[in-house]
Amino acid sequence: MAETRAERRLAAIMVADVVGYSRLVESDETNTLARLRALPSDVITPLIAEHHGRTVKLMGDGAIVEFSSVVDAVACAVAMQKEGAAHQAQLAADSRIIFRIGINLGDVVVEGDDLLGDGVNVAARLEQLCPPGGVLVSGTAYDHLHGKLDLPLDFAGEQQVKNISRPVRTYSVRMSEVKRHWRPRARRFRGWLLPGAATVVVLFLAAGAYWLFWPADTANAAPSIAVLPFENLSGEEGTNRIVEGMTEDIITDLSRFRDLDVIARNSTERYKGSR
Repeated sequence: MAETRAERRLAAIMVADVVGYSRLVESDETNTLARLRALPSDVITPLIAEHHGRTVKLMGDGAIVEFSSVVDAVACAVAMQKEGAAHQAQLAADSRIIFRIGINLGDVVVEGDDLLGDGVNVAARLEQLCPPGGVLVSGTAYDHLHGKLDLPLDFAGEQQVKNISRPVRTYSVRMSEVKRHWRPRARRFRGWLLPGAATVVVLFLAAGAYWLFWPADTANAAPSIAVLPFENLSGEEGTNRIVEGMTEDIITDLSRFRDLDVIARNSTERYKGSR
């Protein structure tokens, strides 16, 4: 008997997931679940329809959505993040539904209404690497976005992701036209600014020492560097986002050096708060 060939097609896949879902449910189950029902109906579903997307699968805390255009997929993801934040502006920061979103353009296997295969898996891995409130896209998606998207995309490095042998080139969508610049006032943030700068210097020196003194038989291997989470020593809760932003910006800038293997932020997050 002739072997049945799988139906395949090229698709832009968006995977979205709620950040800290278990924590939100544990702290306020009733209101969290109510917001998870309201946000899709009020914001997300209309945006998906507006950008010609099709919801492939819904999970309790996330979704897989298919688009025929990667431009539509990224535009929809950015709108979801911005309008979702505006929709919840009146809520306390620790009660808001915040998404991570990963987008990949790739070949997928069609099984009825479901989509399977590497094209979906890469998008799911990018979602896991994405910072809260952000949009992370693969290199294949990026290659089709030139001149078609108003917001710039910053190179976020070649990432080694779970169960995929090849490194995945990644780009982060800048959520505003202006590149972020952290300019804290010296008095207010003096407690953590200097230790943070010292940490960066030590990391660069460590990377240089690696290049110079590592044994010759591994000279062809890419040097690795990790940026540990900075600690907010000011005692002010409002500075936490700035501290996290500094860590993210340093990782992004280091990732521009193609000869340097930069450890993903989610791999070093476990060391937050440790000394």
